[in-house]
Amino acid sequence: MFGSFITICKPVHKFQIMHSCLFLILCLAISISLTSGEQLILVNNCNESVWPGILGNSGHNTPMDGGFHLGRGKHAVVEMPKKWSGRIWGRQGCSFSHEGKGSCDTGDCSGRLHCRGTAGVPPATIVEVTLGSSISPLHYYDVSLVDGFNLPLSMKPIGGGTGCGIASCDIDVNIFCPSALEVKKNGKVVGCKSACLAMQSAKYCCTGKYANPKTCRPTLFAHLFKAMCPKAYTYAFDDPSSLRKCKVSRYAITFCPSM
Repeated sequence: MFGSFITICKPVHKFQIMHSCLFLILCLAISISLTSGEQLILVNNCNESVWPGILGNSGHNTPMDGGFHLGRGKHAVVEMPKKWSGRIWGRQGCSFSHEGKGSCDTGDCSGRLHCRGTAGVPPATIVEVTLGSSISPLHYYDVSLVDGFNLPLSMKPIGGGTGCGIASCDIDVNIFCPSALEVKKNGKVVGCKSACLAMQSAKYCCTGKYANPKTCRPTLFAHLFKAMCPKAYTYAFDDPSSLRKCKVSRYAITFCPSM
């Protein structure tokens, strides 16, 4: 792209040179302004395809039309707007028609390739991201098992940064999932429900009179998830140390990071 801009400054006439170079500067300024947000690099390290799902929080748009296919060993660079906030998860066992209609074994979003504002069906491992706000330039992110687990997931900054860290659940929780929480497809465990999803009660979902950290305590299942994934949220009022904060321009979100 820059090569084509440079050729604009070749005319001999000084007024042509001035006009062309001003045009170059303007185009570069526009280019920089359009890419001045952050980049999320989504990496599929799993042994099979993953279909990432993306959902912006209220008031935020949804990049990449909300979802796409990511083959084994592939990566995708997603340009994010400044101050974007939302969630990203992986879908597995998907099959879609040419029109983008179908279904996924886990994380399905209304049977569509492009989620377009629809959240994934739990259980699903989720990365929650806030790339700055009106009151703070810091980025906040975590890996959450509050909606259950379907595949290992991590998010980490690329490059240095003060106080930056890795948010992750890099173990296959499905292998150790209690039978009461298992989700199976064709006899295979493809997901592990959260206690809230399995029990459907205020006590386990931290709602009603349990909607505060004093009355909502971690369950046996939350302790089990925490033992396997100490860098992830396991229930609504989990240890705040699971929330990472950072300020860099690029992050890697990796599906199956330890494989």
